[in-house]
Amino acid sequence: MTADMSTLTEQQRANHLMEAQTMALELFREIERDLIRPGISEKTLSNEIHELGSRRHNVRTHWHKRVVRSGPNTLMPYAENPPDRIIQPDDILFVDLGPVFEAWEADFGRTFVLGDDPAKKKLRDTLDPVWNTVKARYREDPDMTGAQLYEIACSEARNAGWEFGGQIAGHLVGSFPHERIPNDKITLYITEGNMESMGKTDAKGNKRHWILEVHLVDRELQIGAFMEQLLTVD
Repeated sequence: MTADMSTLTEQQRANHLMEAQTMALELFREIERDLIRPGISEKTLSNEIHELGSRRHNVRTHWHKRVVRSGPNTLMPYAENPPDRIIQPDDILFVDLGPVFEAWEADFGRTFVLGDDPAKKKLRDTLDPVWNTVKARYREDPDMTGAQLYEIACSEARNAGWEFGGQIAGHLVGSFPHERIPNDKITLYITEGNMESMGKTDAKGNKRHWILEVHLVDRELQIGAFMEQLLTVD
């Protein structure tokens, strides 16, 4: 871990964030391989994920709550806390984690399908192309506002045949703890009402880095799917 964050170059900061995401990706591979299964509760899976991250990856803290949602709970956005639920053999579920590796935050989310339900698989498989389309549109104008990118995310969800399920489409990420303004629920997020440029630097003049998240839902089928990862670092 670098002792003095102020001495890091922009490229070094970006590299640290990408390294943290790479470690999160490996953690998710292990979660899918070793932990996800029917017959256990969401809370049990969350606890097992916490133990796995601590034991294999030296994760000592998560900068946001661990989110495990299955079945109809996948309709719920991050801020909600639905009742614990037993994962079923034909479920769709997603995991959203914010592990801190060394001093750097990762924020990573993926969706998994148990069984062969074609609607659930179609929803899951739509995430990646929608995410990449939204990213491509952001790259056309990196100085767009958070509100503009949120509307793009909602529009691309509709274009793909789904509803966008979240009140935000992303947020800042960085060294732990990342920049915060007390009671600010707008300007640090990709959300309606954020009229600040996403290219605005932080208080120290550093480039801000963003997470892009996509939450797609089908309210008729009572299912949702979610993914998130770094937007501003390749």
